[in-house]
Amino acid sequence: MEEENQIILVDKPAGMSSFGAVARVRRELRDKFGHKVKVGHTGTLDPFATGLLILLSGKNTKRSNEFLKLDKVYEATIKLGYASDTGDTEGNIEKKNDREVDLNEIKEILKSFVGEIEQRPPKFSAIKINGQRAYKMARAGKDFEMPTRRVTIYDIEILDYDYPFLKICCHVSSGTYIRTLAEDIGEKLGVGAYCLELRRLKIGNWDVKDAKML
Repeated sequence: MEEENQIILVDKPAGMSSFGAVARVRRELRDKFGHKVKVGHTGTLDPFATGLLILLSGKNTKRSNEFLKLDKVYEATIKLGYASDTGDTEGNIEKKNDREVDLNEIKEILKSFVGEIEQRPPKFSAIKINGQRAYKMARAGKDFEMPTRRVTIYDIEILDYDYPFLKICCHVSSGTYIRTLAEDIGEKLGVGAYCLELRRLKIGNWDVKDAKML
């Protein structure tokens, strides 16, 4: 049935994994069609994050590579002066610095991230290292190093700044970790930082405004 072969835009809520979103949609399609329908994602979104996930069903699951390398747009709230061992709200958070950073200083630092940069993905991520998920190795306390990768930050816009909270919108290439960007911003400012909130607004020309809530 042609109706089973869909491109499904989902607005993922906080606290749900990408695999959880896939499982829920798979159940909905099974109930609708009366039999199992294959469903896959086109790139994960962290459990603490919200926003756009593109899921493919039926024969469309073979098209995942068409979506994997698309640019993305995120809205993020970064908390300055603190650090998290996961780069987000799910890790152990500690106070790092009390210095209230000037907005002009932040603007100058953000300029240094625009363009092609070297980024080291977080250990608490779904990236595979020697066949194992990095986050599983990190949770097990294993000692390993994440390889760096070249990513592109096309644009970073400051939406709001009310110390210690910095809200930004960024347009980035596939493979960019906003958690890492938040940590790197905090490091360059010398005060520490982690990603408090993260929402994916766009993947290529696909927009979360057109997505269904789960």
